[in-house]
Amino acid sequence: MAIAYYVEQVPFPPLRRRIVSKWIQAVAGGYGKKTGTISCIFCSDEKILDVNRTYLQHDYYTDVITFDYTEGDCISGDLFISLDTVRSNAADLRTDSGDELHRVIIHGILHLCGINDKLPGEREIMEEAENKALQLLATFV
Repeated sequence: MAIAYYVEQVPFPPLRRRIVSKWIQAVAGGYGKKTGTISCIFCSDEKILDVNRTYLQHDYYTDVITFDYTEGDCISGDLFISLDTVRSNAADLRTDSGDELHRVIIHGILHLCGINDKLPGEREIMEEAENKALQLLATFV
């Protein structure tokens, strides 16, 4: 099984793929999960809007869309990540775009691990899980 990185309509972001892959595996392991086939597809706002409209019938931009193919304790899925939105979020939050990209990647992975963020109280649980995972990333670099 593998974690793969692709681009559509954008150049590859500066990302240490081997470190990010090991980090993803460690985060999944912390939830009792193994990693199966995971694709991180970095794209433009226009591409993510098209994906959102086509597959989810949502007419808005977003930073990440997660398609979950998990079976049992083996997480698998496609993560579409808009680099345009990641950059604008980073500017709005006054944070580094690389840090924001890591947050968005792990947000999608946490969805594959079963953490949701739509209902009351879930957003706080997701943010706590993101922060814990980002602290773990620091041990890999």
